[in-house]
Amino acid sequence: MILVVLLYALFASVFTVGKEALEVSTPLFIVGTRMTFAGVLMLSYLLLFKREKLVLSGVNWMRLCLLGVINIYLVNALEFWGLKYLTSFKTCFIYSLSPFVSAILSYLIFSERLTKGKWIGLTIGFLGFIPILTHSTEIENAVGQLWIFSWPELFVVGAAILSCWGWILLRQLVREGGCSSLMANGASMLIGGLIALGHSALVDDWNPVPVTEMAPFLETALLMLLLSNLLAYNLYGYLLKRFTATFISFAGFTTPIFSAIFGWLLLDETINLPFILSTAIVFVGLLFFYLEELKTGYTVQTSNLPKTATKAL
Repeated sequence: MILVVLLYALFASVFTVGKEALEVSTPLFIVGTRMTFAGVLMLSYLLLFKREKLVLSGVNWMRLCLLGVINIYLVNALEFWGLKYLTSFKTCFIYSLSPFVSAILSYLIFSERLTKGKWIGLTIGFLGFIPILTHSTEIENAVGQLWIFSWPELFVVGAAILSCWGWILLRQLVREGGCSSLMANGASMLIGGLIALGHSALVDDWNPVPVTEMAPFLETALLMLLLSNLLAYNLYGYLLKRFTATFISFAGFTTPIFSAIFGWLLLDETINLPFILSTAIVFVGLLFFYLEELKTGYTVQTSNLPKTATKAL
């Protein structure tokens, strides 16, 4: 259980470190350098040491390219652009919209059944985002807004929605294309990272690179790589062997809470009432949703239980 808490503390810390990185560089350059480097590392390990090959059909090559464009380039570019103007914990909280969007997309695309209890949970969860999305700071409003929502908020909402589409593409690549998740992630990181760098070269001031202070940039970039790409990702894979995906996903709601604590301690961010109110309402929605899933046979996997005791999402 301690490792589950550690997992989401690691994920939350990426938003805090990312906020620091944005003080010395641009969103696109941060995304491009981090993802390109991570992709090269992962592919080098798989191709040179694991002797794994990337053999895909035409449609799965298209899925892989889409995964790089959507789940790496667009998701991270939108997320970091929003993070530049939002607090770290608000960005993280909006990102927690993903489980609700995933459930809706699974219902629409894969015809996965949603019970009455799940629909109630989804409705409460979506309503819970209203307080925090309708509370904007002067910095957000200065960028502009659409109706009552600021552009940074809408960009992060877009990132959360697109990330769900990315997971669907990854699922198709692994299940139908026979590609390992590590290979798909490594290749898509390289594709998306290179696109982000190309975009950065067109819009950022490269003189010689869009970084104002190199030492802080390298520190934050390497820290994000270590915390997210290396530690959190591998710990997530390890924990999925011990707990159900349902439990791990539900525990993920602690991420915005950790992010708020880190932002308060390290970035002098103020935790406001809309965040607290939204957190409470969304938690109730998630509780409804996941209690309903437990009724359908989702249990924690232990070493003495047969493999059929668990059910993957």
